[in-house]
Amino acid sequence: MKVGVLALQGAVSEHIESFSTLGVEAIPVRSPLELNGLKALVIPGGESTTISRLMSDFAILGAVRELASQGFPILGTCAGLILLAKKVAGFKLDTIAAMDIEVRRNAYGRQVDSFEADLDIFVLGNSPFPGVFIRAPIIEKVGDGVEILCRLDGVPVAVQQGKTLACSFHPELAGDLRFHKYFLDLVTKE
Repeated sequence: MKVGVLALQGAVSEHIESFSTLGVEAIPVRSPLELNGLKALVIPGGESTTISRLMSDFAILGAVRELASQGFPILGTCAGLILLAKKVAGFKLDTIAAMDIEVRRNAYGRQVDSFEADLDIFVLGNSPFPGVFIRAPIIEKVGDGVEILCRLDGVPVAVQQGKTLACSFHPELAGDLRFHKYFLDLVTKE
């Protein structure tokens, strides 16, 4: 199995390392051609405006949208969650629009307001998952067909729609591979 990590900006190497530790080949993706042969794609955390612009500039946005419409497995973390959302408050750029969610960027504050929280993510078992929140978005609304996997203070922070998985936090920075493993299980699930 080969997983691609969108490598235009953001926490690319951390995701590649997480998958590598799990024994899965992960490669950086910068063009539509590099999507060929992949079993899944990760849209990493970073700066959503920059990633959206670069996806358009590198002509990869349309290709990822097409894959998403076919049920291709995609994991979006932080900025990746923003780019997967159908609606983003105050965001004028294009998104992949693969998930029926509405989000608001930087809802937890600026960089200085970053924090960690123990998260109860039922699909990962009984022990808490260390959520790393950096200028994190907030999920304000979920549509039909979107399953909420975790809430923090009553607000959804991890969601799933089909084989698309997204979270407000950075699992690649947690030192806990269970979220990546769960995504891989989705990829191989029939």
